[in-house]
Amino acid sequence: MGLEGVEPSVLIGGFLAECGGYAVVDGGFATELERHGQDLNDPLWSAKCLISSPQLVRRVHLDYLEAGANVIISASYQATIQGFEAKGLSAEEAETLIKRSVDIACEARQIYLQRCAKGCWDFPHGRKTTQRPVLVAASVGSYGAYLADGSEYSGNYGDLVTLETLKDFHRRRVQILASSGADLIAFETIPNKLEAQAYAELLEEENMNIPAWFSFNSKDGINVVSGDSIAECVYIADSCDRVVAVGINCTPPRLIHGLILSIKKVTNKPVVIYPNSGETYNAEAKQWEKSEGKTGEDFVSYVGKWRDAGASLFGGCCRTTPNTIRAISRVLFDKASLDN
Repeated sequence: MGLEGVEPSVLIGGFLAECGGYAVVDGGFATELERHGQDLNDPLWSAKCLISSPQLVRRVHLDYLEAGANVIISASYQATIQGFEAKGLSAEEAETLIKRSVDIACEARQIYLQRCAKGCWDFPHGRKTTQRPVLVAASVGSYGAYLADGSEYSGNYGDLVTLETLKDFHRRRVQILASSGADLIAFETIPNKLEAQAYAELLEEENMNIPAWFSFNSKDGINVVSGDSIAECVYIADSCDRVVAVGINCTPPRLIHGLILSIKKVTNKPVVIYPNSGETYNAEAKQWEKSEGKTGEDFVSYVGKWRDAGASLFGGCCRTTPNTIRAISRVLFDKASLDN
């Protein structure tokens, strides 16, 4: 299902209707790459595998599709021209790799649909496997993700980083992804209002004919991680016609319900939710640590509550797995079948 040439608000509604009212987003990508033996202690993080292990990137996408995902997100979160150049690649090579991240996701979708047509896999819910829609979202990580210093979890970029700084940093990558063949752009882990404004202005200035979603992260369930009001951040997304969904990612599950309610007060756009496992990232140690609240298998116990609060798209972020996504899919569609 492609999303071009249709009014954004109409197309996202049609997509959700085709999915059965709710859509499943994939889960943690780096988590899976590491599980398959990749060392991601690198400024490029998961984008490193676009160079070294593209076949593994494709395999992880397929694992999430098999688990029930309707949306798979490209491995471009930390793929920036500046980051690749720092590794010694040319600007042209960097642009090719950014585009390749979407190509790999589209290849995985094609393989998946071919397998569905041949009846190679058994799927949950008894849904017709040949009719399950799948979208490819091109990931854009924040400026802090490029810095690789944990600042996407604080939103503290310093006084020297201005709106124009952020627009100049993101412009070329967003242009590439907008014309990459992806169905939409996922602006992820947005830590502050300034970066949300930069994205919104880029979409308008460049007249990018591709839908997008904005997802923010929070540490307190009230504000985004920088301390900016979630309501003010969501208002920026709501005011941008190209933004078709707004939500939260890489945030502890225990905080999500209140954030959904806050988002719904500001926008009528669909709400996308893909929290982390509930652990906390230690930027200095560069590792995830246990924190308050439910983690691991208990993650999905929240899903029904999020659905009832008004969320429409559900997935997982850091430290979640295909098993998490499979369980989310079961919860959503088992409950949906009871309502019909």
